[in-house]
Amino acid sequence: MRRPPLLWLVPALAYAGLIFYLSSQPNPLPFLTARLSDKLLHAVEYAGLAALLVLGLTHLGTVGRRRAALLAVLLASAYGASDELHQYFVPGRSCDLLDWAADTLGALAGGLLAGPFLRRWGVRASIRP
Repeated sequence: MRRPPLLWLVPALAYAGLIFYLSSQPNPLPFLTARLSDKLLHAVEYAGLAALLVLGLTHLGTVGRRRAALLAVLLASAYGASDELHQYFVPGRSCDLLDWAADTLGALAGGLLAGPFLRRWGVRASIRP
């Protein structure tokens, strides 16, 4: 049985939910933040989100890989901006423009790297625009 195309977006939505949950905590991963750069963690986090979005958007079949990657980067960056705004209201957290820049750079990396991986795995949109 073939999976409905919208189900391919579930991992990205679940991951976005995890980001929201972690952003709601004053210090969500102290063992990581004590050892790694905050900006590196932001970049990796949003690279993952963008990659999952590329996967989901590609499987919708309405856009090709390049447009899916561009849309994924834009969506992940916008989500990063909303996440920074959300953190403004969380005690112990702050709204930081440099964190959003790291989110956006990570999303760009994830969006760009997802395409070659999808090509290697033979993932194609079912309907070409």
